[in-house]
Amino acid sequence: MSKNLPLSLGEKTGYGLGDFGIGLLFHTTSIYLLIFYTDVFGISAIAASTLFLVARLWDAINDPIVGGIVDRTRSSWGKFRPYLLFGPIPLGIAGVLCFTVPDLSDVGKLIYAYVTYITFGMIYTLVAVPYSALTSSITMDSAERGALSGLRAMFTLMAGMLVASLPLLVTAFGGEDTAGGYQKSIMLFSALMVACLFVTFYTTKERYSAPPQKQAISLAEIISILKTNRPLQIVCLAFVVSFGNMSIAGSVGTYFFTYNLGRPDLIPVFMLINVSTVFVGILICQLVQKKLEKKQIIILGTLIGMIRPLSMYFPDINIILTGSVIGGIGQGFAVAVIWAFVADTIEYGQYKTGQRNEGMTYALVGFFMKMGGALGAMIPGFVLNYTGYVPNVEQTELTLSGITMLCATIPLLLYGCFALVMSRYPLDKKTHDRIVCELEQRQATVNV
Repeated sequence: MSKNLPLSLGEKTGYGLGDFGIGLLFHTTSIYLLIFYTDVFGISAIAASTLFLVARLWDAINDPIVGGIVDRTRSSWGKFRPYLLFGPIPLGIAGVLCFTVPDLSDVGKLIYAYVTYITFGMIYTLVAVPYSALTSSITMDSAERGALSGLRAMFTLMAGMLVASLPLLVTAFGGEDTAGGYQKSIMLFSALMVACLFVTFYTTKERYSAPPQKQAISLAEIISILKTNRPLQIVCLAFVVSFGNMSIAGSVGTYFFTYNLGRPDLIPVFMLINVSTVFVGILICQLVQKKLEKKQIIILGTLIGMIRPLSMYFPDINIILTGSVIGGIGQGFAVAVIWAFVADTIEYGQYKTGQRNEGMTYALVGFFMKMGGALGAMIPGFVLNYTGYVPNVEQTELTLSGITMLCATIPLLLYGCFALVMSRYPLDKKTHDRIVCELEQRQATVNV
């Protein structure tokens, strides 16, 4: 089949809608679960961060396992789509349980939190890995993948806009019962997630999947996949840095507005502004992609995005607003193209080894992404604990300085590291197109 097979608007939209559903639970757990655990559920910041570290380390190990399972999947629906049919309902239930406060002792609550959050992570992986890998099966055209990446980014940002309203939903559904408000709000998000992924299942089509593997990939083979694929190495390292940064900045923003600025009422407003400006950045990026390579776009966007954490050094609403708008547009550039890099590494790996490992490639990216998330999740709790954070009271100067460091200093350093890493990415559009043509010629030779 031609790699230039056009995709219908319905299929593109259906695929992007899946990331709206997944994004609802991803953004909610990334942004609100830490403060839910400390201020509502009733466990310490250090205990919550240790939980995140353990859960995400296991989640990272779980990714290659899921990738191997996906690559061996054989069904009438394909390799990836079955997981979008059977995974969403269990994922939704697990998400609701994470935001449920049981009537247990302190030790019992901690055990409950470990069981529910780790279970949520495992099911999330079982849905997110095949969903992401589906991109490589829908089309082999690098530009089309860039458009798909931008589209799914826009949908996940729309999910972020809805997630920004969570404090308002918690109040509307729960009133004085904050715990009940959280639970009912996540029930709503979970129901929407299930509906969205069902739409993705019914509107997408697998076209370029490799035949299912007959046996599990060994650890040596997994290492070989990464060792022989330099673009994939760069992307994996970039995801460590990016999601470490996201994990830190996303979880402490609520603390910054609540305690440093004393304006918790502004959390939904600024989240909506941030998400909206990232959305604008993605739209602008669709025009920029016609003139610049993906690598140039992501580095440019990252440098502009640094303005947002820089503004956090100045506890003035107007300065932070301006920094959020400018930085958000830059972040939109990066968000729009980042997943397109992953799909392109699949053809590079196939070109080098003769093996097309879609599921394992995305699983490896997921492994490093979650390693970054694990490291990022560990840092806020330790900093808050070290600086003497106490929930729901006025904080000391030391604690406020620690929150600023988490919101500004560390993100700035990680933004710089990310730009440096991506500057080493070796594939451009011309090289990728040449690789795809070579692969098609090989396949034509085999078919003769």
